[in-house]
Amino acid sequence: MQGERMATSSTSAAAVAARKPAGLATLSPQRVRALKLAVWLLALLPFVRLLYLGATEQFGANPLEFVTRSTGTWTLVMLCLTLTITPMRRLTGWNWLIKLRRMLGLFAFFYGLQHFLLWIGVDRGFDLAYMIKDVYKRPFITVGFTAFMLMIPLALTSTNGMVRWLGGKRWQALHKLVYAIAVLAILHYWWHKAGKNDFGEVSIYAAVVFVLLGMRLWWRLRKPAGARQPAA
Repeated sequence: MQGERMATSSTSAAAVAARKPAGLATLSPQRVRALKLAVWLLALLPFVRLLYLGATEQFGANPLEFVTRSTGTWTLVMLCLTLTITPMRRLTGWNWLIKLRRMLGLFAFFYGLQHFLLWIGVDRGFDLAYMIKDVYKRPFITVGFTAFMLMIPLALTSTNGMVRWLGGKRWQALHKLVYAIAVLAILHYWWHKAGKNDFGEVSIYAAVVFVLLGMRLWWRLRKPAGARQPAA
């Protein structure tokens, strides 16, 4: 009888523990939707700020440089945040973080598109010959242009329909281009700052990207060859 009571007590305790919320490890669909909305609003805030500064004529003495630098910086920030999702998920067990990765990647493309349009439209006036010459002769433009071109297929294949059409393995293989994009973005920023010998800020971003990619490489090398799975 006593054994039965102990078993019943243990079963009840287990049932109560199972009903307890798992904290941040598990979020309800409603909380995930609220979190996605909050992240969306925060990620859009830099663009809204630029619109406000433009409407109130607060871009400073060189508006083109200000807006170009701002959109480029936020492209890199969003890339770093996108790359942070997988390490954070693995270290914390918060699997719901994966639901934010696509949005952050699309915001990286969004700010990269603004950065690119400023160059081709405002800076180069849609002069194709001038743009080709720029890409050919200036290394920081070359790598920046390449990085943006690589972002396009990732943005176009970001929907669930494209994941199904490509298949999971091919989709993951394609989206590993984000690693090359991040490195090229760092080179773009680094070479741009080389002329002014100002490497303070870009060094921070370079260190972040190095750590995020290094963590992936470390985890991959530690796995047995047969157990390796594509990392995103």
